Amino acid sequence: MAIAKAERLMNLALCLLGTRRPLSKRELRESIEAYLEAGSDDSFNRMFERDKDDLRELGLVIETVENLDGEVGYMARRDSNRLPPITLDAEEAAALGLAAKVWQQARLAGAASGALQKLRAAGLPEDVDPYESHSALEPRIPVHEAAFEPLMLACRDRRPVLFDYRKANAAQPEPRSVEPWALECWRGHWYLAGWDRDRGAERVYRLSRITGKVRTRSGRYTAEVPDVVTVRETVASWAGENADRSALIRLRTGAGYPLRARAAFVRELGDGWDELEIPYGHGLDAWLVEFGPDVVVLEPAELRADVVDRLRAVAKG
Repeated sequence: MAIAKAERLMNLALCLLGTRRPLSKRELRESIEAYLEAGSDDSFNRMFERDKDDLRELGLVIETVENLDGEVGYMARRDSNRLPPITLDAEEAAALGLAAKVWQQARLAGAASGALQKLRAAGLPEDVDPYESHSALEPRIPVHEAAFEPLMLACRDRRPVLFDYRKANAAQPEPRSVEPWALECWRGHWYLAGWDRDRGAERVYRLSRITGKVRTRSGRYTAEVPDVVTVRETVASWAGENADRSALIRLRTGAGYPLRARAAFVRELGDGWDELEIPYGHGLDAWLVEFGPDVVVLEPAELRADVVDRLRAVAKG
């Protein structure tokens, strides 16, 4: 079975690399003997999708193209799948090893391990251990949301998605049709930046508020994908990093250290409370809600109202 699958993957890779135009599933099925032997269309589709994912995991860049008739085709351009000679010094190898140790999920950890093995085969110095610990602190990026992996793949493949999203001040989730751009981690939370087709504007979604299954759609993007730096700035702005004014809050003594770290001043009020002036930007209301009864917003009035609305939405479930 292992030999048969390896041969099938090799044949599929050769077809995708050898063609000058995108090949449809039908054409690929007619060109590869193992696909012709598939018992049904469903069996072939499952086999093809697994093989395509396996080739991508191995590093093959496969493009998905839709023609004027709406038929989807696949190809792997040679110029996109050709790497220059790789040379790494000890410090560069150590940096890659550190990056590989960041991820905790099995799927991503396996991909990182496989990448380092390929680099070793390409000339990584034998006396360099990329997994050697170089610090008492080891970085970790936790990902608990089920939506992370399908969204990561959709961003990579430039595939539109559908999902249900519950805003912080809403009791029920609402459907979203999005062209995903990139995933960014900010203050321990993952965010998706993309183009909301229904609203015709860029939006940022917190992954923990995505409910149900993420479904991919066929078709091309309708909006231009911005540079990755611009996407990061967008996430930071929506998540509350860019502040243009200040807010005054009361904070329970001994609580809310992240808020205290950002405060312009802290004044003791007595009776177990302090008064803080903190930067006020987009998303501050959602952040303050996370501190529950330890925070009371004094001003401005619109921030206080937003926090109250979010707390009421949480109370309603």
